[in-house]
Amino acid sequence: MADITLISGSTLGGAEYVAEHLAEKLEDAGFSTETLHGPLLEDLSAQGIWLVISSTHGAGDVPENLQPFLDDINEQKPDLSQVRFGAIGIGSREYDTFCQAIEKLDASLKASGAKQIGETLRINILEHDIPEDPAEEWLGSWINLLNNA
Repeated sequence: MADITLISGSTLGGAEYVAEHLAEKLEDAGFSTETLHGPLLEDLSAQGIWLVISSTHGAGDVPENLQPFLDDINEQKPDLSQVRFGAIGIGSREYDTFCQAIEKLDASLKASGAKQIGETLRINILEHDIPEDPAEEWLGSWINLLNNA
């Protein structure tokens, strides 16, 4: 089993690119990873470390490939008390729904007992043409939190 499961939800591929980039960095740091783009809840173990990366589209919506995952959590209300997670949202500050998808995911994971590690990173694509850069910077401090937890 992977040390860290990266879960991405993306409409145009940005969150997938970030997930794949961070998986490489995590492996360089000695972790094993598994990257899942738009998994279903049943595809995941209800324990371990998850890193959830999601863009926001439409009016603060979760990407279509990750909506079934969110629906499963909200409908099944699984016991995720053995899950620790990090969260990265990607969006544009020009919208009042900036990074609402990751906020919805955070809230649902916490409501099912998952424990968040660190703060949610919200990447504004208007400031960062390459969202992998701020995500990689954030990852360094997140790894420190993981190692000291």
